[in-house]
Amino acid sequence: MHVALLFIDGLGLGKDDYHNPFFKYPTPNLERLLGAPLTASAVGFRRAKVALAALDTTLGVEGLPQSATGQTTLFSGVNAAKAIGRHLRGFPDKTLKEILKRHGIFKRLLKRGFAVDFLNAYRPSFFKKLQQGLPGSYSCSTMITHYAGLRFHSFADLEAGEALYADMTNKRARKLGFAVKEITPQEAGKRLAALIKRYHFSLYEYYLTDLVGHGREDKTAEEVVRELDHFIGCAVENAALDETCLIITSDHGNFEDISGNDHTLNPVPALLIGSGAERIAPKLRTLEDVLPAVLELLDENG
Repeated sequence: MHVALLFIDGLGLGKDDYHNPFFKYPTPNLERLLGAPLTASAVGFRRAKVALAALDTTLGVEGLPQSATGQTTLFSGVNAAKAIGRHLRGFPDKTLKEILKRHGIFKRLLKRGFAVDFLNAYRPSFFKKLQQGLPGSYSCSTMITHYAGLRFHSFADLEAGEALYADMTNKRARKLGFAVKEITPQEAGKRLAALIKRYHFSLYEYYLTDLVGHGREDKTAEEVVRELDHFIGCAVENAALDETCLIITSDHGNFEDISGNDHTLNPVPALLIGSGAERIAPKLRTLEDVLPAVLELLDENG
């Protein structure tokens, strides 16, 4: 059994209106799966190997959901917002790092004997800091990879087709001056499908949704929607769905309502595609439920 978590930063389930890029712009591949756009009105959809649930991101704590607490919860199964009594933006603090160190999904799965991988490639400067023991602030996905002792992928891996960059196509890396080959979203989707077949569990993180939602990226919302739709469509088309479950989810809302540039209180999608999708989806209600779902899928079919 292969379970892949496709983490799309800052993507909530929005309304069927033109403030929501996933309603405003065509998404033929997602609509072929769901019979409708990826919006709140599609929640509860289930058919063979496809199901959509909504995950609460407020976690019982007042205030707008944020990245550090949302991602810590998602990757550990521990309610991080309740653990520190608030929502924390940006990177994990000392308390959240300890949660990730003790309960991070990679470490937990490795202890069960599963093969795991973080599929994102890192810039050369990251590896210099890694030699110093990873000082400074880093994302939750980086921390769970580090705490599990996994190898980080480099741009050499990216060029060899062994990893993906966080923008999917490498355009952003090229803008930053790195001599890496640009690929299409379709090529990225095919690569994702090929990579997840190597592991029991793999994680890929895409971040431009949150940057565009905050207005900190020159890529348009329409471009992001189009690229994600092609990416997901090709990944699904090339995955062995009888033995694979792809879980597409996020940490908080943002991109689904571009009338503003801050996070939202909207739930986030848990779009499951593949083996076990329609059985597992009803068990997913909050960010805390994703890790137990992964464990259930692998323990039953691993």
